[in-house]
Amino acid sequence: MGTSYTPPTNPDWWREPIERTEMVWIVLSFTWCVFMFGWMIGWHWIGNQNMSNETYKTTPEAFSQKVADMQAKYTVRKDEATGEDVVAPPPGSDVYLAGMMWQWRPILEFQKGKTYRLHMSSLDVGHGFSLQPENINFQVYPGYEQVLNLTPNKTGIFSIACGEYCGGGDTMGHHTMLGRIYVKE
Repeated sequence: MGTSYTPPTNPDWWREPIERTEMVWIVLSFTWCVFMFGWMIGWHWIGNQNMSNETYKTTPEAFSQKVADMQAKYTVRKDEATGEDVVAPPPGSDVYLAGMMWQWRPILEFQKGKTYRLHMSSLDVGHGFSLQPENINFQVYPGYEQVLNLTPNKTGIFSIACGEYCGGGDTMGHHTMLGRIYVKE
């Protein structure tokens, strides 16, 4: 007795010849899949849609020390709105930005048209780095250092928001987790 209520009439169904119209659709579908796969890879390089970045292992303590060292070396003033340090590292340098409940620190100041290596990590839980209004988004986790080359192409004040729910049971500060980047001529 079989295990199916309606057993196939031909147990070797996979050996049946494929009809011409069905073969045309299979070839078209496969060709489209290969094209889209290649297009995704190509568009990464020619479309300027995805930022290339590097990722390294770190510890929250080691990364926090890098942030503190950079902040001590390159602080230029206090922010008028928050009273926090504004750090203006020289172009081409490594810049460290830490996410933690409920802030991004330090406030950064860049020069338009100059390239910086921006290192980001979290000191506590996973956060989302969302640079607005430019719509640049990254996931930032403790123990991992995301590095991207950043060249601001316009001046202004840019906000950093946490685009990921962070906080476990305490949601009181997630909506206030903001940072700032100033870009000057």
